[in-house]
Amino acid sequence: MFWLALTLPLLVKAQNPIIRDQFTADPTARIFNDKVYLYPSHDIIPPEGQRQDWFAMEDYHVFSSENLTEWTDHGVIVSQNNVTWVKPNDYSMWAPDCVYKNGNYYFYFPSVSAKANTFNVGVAISDSPEGPFVPEPEPIKGVNGIDPCVLQASDGNAYLFYGRGYCAKLNPNMKELADDNPVTTINIGNFKMNFIGYDLLRDLPNNQAEGPFAFEYNDNFYLTYPYVRNDTEVLAYAMSKNVLGPYEYKGIIMAEHENGCWTNHHSIINYKGQWYLFYHHNAFSPNDDKRRSVQIEKLFFNPDGTIQEVKKTMRGVGINQATETIEIDRYSSASSDVTNGLIKKENAFPGLQATLPTKGSWLKYTDVDFSSIEDGHMIMNVKADDDVKFCIREGSTKGKAIACITLSLSSSSADMRGQWVKASAALEYVPEGVIDLVMTNEGEHAVSVDWVTFKNSEISEIESEVEEVSANVEEEEEDNDSDSEDEI
Repeated sequence: MFWLALTLPLLVKAQNPIIRDQFTADPTARIFNDKVYLYPSHDIIPPEGQRQDWFAMEDYHVFSSENLTEWTDHGVIVSQNNVTWVKPNDYSMWAPDCVYKNGNYYFYFPSVSAKANTFNVGVAISDSPEGPFVPEPEPIKGVNGIDPCVLQASDGNAYLFYGRGYCAKLNPNMKELADDNPVTTINIGNFKMNFIGYDLLRDLPNNQAEGPFAFEYNDNFYLTYPYVRNDTEVLAYAMSKNVLGPYEYKGIIMAEHENGCWTNHHSIINYKGQWYLFYHHNAFSPNDDKRRSVQIEKLFFNPDGTIQEVKKTMRGVGINQATETIEIDRYSSASSDVTNGLIKKENAFPGLQATLPTKGSWLKYTDVDFSSIEDGHMIMNVKADDDVKFCIREGSTKGKAIACITLSLSSSSADMRGQWVKASAALEYVPEGVIDLVMTNEGEHAVSVDWVTFKNSEISEIESEVEEVSANVEEEEEDNDSDSEDEI
């Protein structure tokens, strides 16, 4: 039944983008109970009657993970028509946040108010990070804006950052603004609007600034935010010794999206000793930048506390178990001739394929854990137009071969040229611990790859999973050095 999809957690395994069955944007990541919880907005295709070239968000899901590669969808936690103050069917449930205090989880979200017809920020409360969340009947009084972020600072106070960089102190109940916040009046066209709080980006680069995310680290306060540097948004940041500033602009965390995607929006966390940047991109909707998808990268600080610029990757983060379905097409690096494209042009969610066009082409996929593999077989989902040979190696193009496959497509019982086939080969070598996988094209023709996985089971046990193709194991020369220091 359909409602089961809303009540039973759904497990999603993925690299970038990390959620593969729906659009997700504006990601706020938080750590509760030793798990990472992700609170994004939920882009959808605009319903009939709505503006078709604009954002459409009707509800919020929450996802959780312990390893950043497997994400559980806990379903809808707040929906637009279940919040009494929200304008019905306005599809304006934009970037949210969630924090914990004294046994409760406070979920902050913006939307257009039915009374004022302007953006306000509301709060919903739960005793679990997964919900159910119960919205307060009215929005937070005095907050006219979008993109809430709550920082519980070392001074004992909670601060609400919102809009284009305003910051207001919250009362201890986490549902109201404190009385001692300043008020700024802004002229917007023919209207005057009051903004409660401190205008922290007033003297910094702030063209079309939005989505502030604040955090504290090593006695520094970081105010990070998107703004339009040229034509589209970058992620930038400023630092201060005081939560209320003044802040000093430090530079860029992430540059503009190369494909012209207009927005970016983010959060930053430290999980198990590593810092991570969560952000969004339109990887699953390359021709529509109002339908975004969440991605993750590692983030690093310099000794002086400044942040190193982060580059987008397809690989993303996290360690994959060798027994998982590893989307090797979302590689970490590759030879310059390797290309990447959608498996289905009409639907991006099935994912990508990587094509290694000729002998010597290679791609590298980092951080795969072979601890659970003792002996067994490799299965790969591949496609080719002619007979091909390819290998999976450890660490580099000259690393020891884990398994090699030769596909004789033209001589199989059915002509499988140009079709996706699952090919299997016995493992020649089992690596130890966490390694990098390298796929090499060792034949004369192009081969495309979708995914790879490794099994402990005997080949007879997995034959039902594998298409009937001629997949022959090619024994490798023993002079390949498994400890090779060669770099790709």
